[in-house]
Amino acid sequence: MENTASLPQSTPPPQRAALREAALAHLARFGTTRQGLEQVLQRRLTRWAQKAIRAGGCPDLVAEQVAALQSVVAEVVDDMVRLGAVDDAVFARSRVRRLVRSGRSGRAVQAHLAAKGVAPELRDEALETAVGTLGSTERELCAALVLARKRRLGPFALSSAPECEEEDAAALARQNRALGVLARAGFARDVAQRALEMEADEAEDWMDRLRAES
Repeated sequence: MENTASLPQSTPPPQRAALREAALAHLARFGTTRQGLEQVLQRRLTRWAQKAIRAGGCPDLVAEQVAALQSVVAEVVDDMVRLGAVDDAVFARSRVRRLVRSGRSGRAVQAHLAAKGVAPELRDEALETAVGTLGSTERELCAALVLARKRRLGPFALSSAPECEEEDAAALARQNRALGVLARAGFARDVAQRALEMEADEAEDWMDRLRAES
């Protein structure tokens, strides 16, 4: 039996039922990964530990209690996985669709999923399959066009064509700035150039296809 006699009676440590309830409450509102749910429960333990120490609990005993609850956190997370409430593959596919529609490059999507604890093979599979029949190059092009539209670049630029030819240096500078925006977002130069040089009607056709596929 765990000895909690030296811990504040007003702040008992969370038990398995409370941690499971916290997990279910979080999953009812948010999709997450195994790692994400573990972090949610760890934050709950951290909040309890801080509260217990403020209430006069011995820091060493509080730390021991937190360590003892690590296996309980793992069990609760495993339960959620078995129930299907946590599925990293499903999360990855859903998140890929959302991120591509928001103009994120494949490189940025990979980094986002990695930060969420999604395994490399699941990240790759989601990128390959989550956006309908679009191949990787088409997916990147669509995402680049989404970003271009957000930043009013290339075919989505608001400025009308001048009556006379622009100076080559000014046009080149504007093109380089636009390429820089897409490069910093993780898009390859060839994809960025294709997106920026595309005619407006063709760009809209690609946007329509992305909406249909995702």
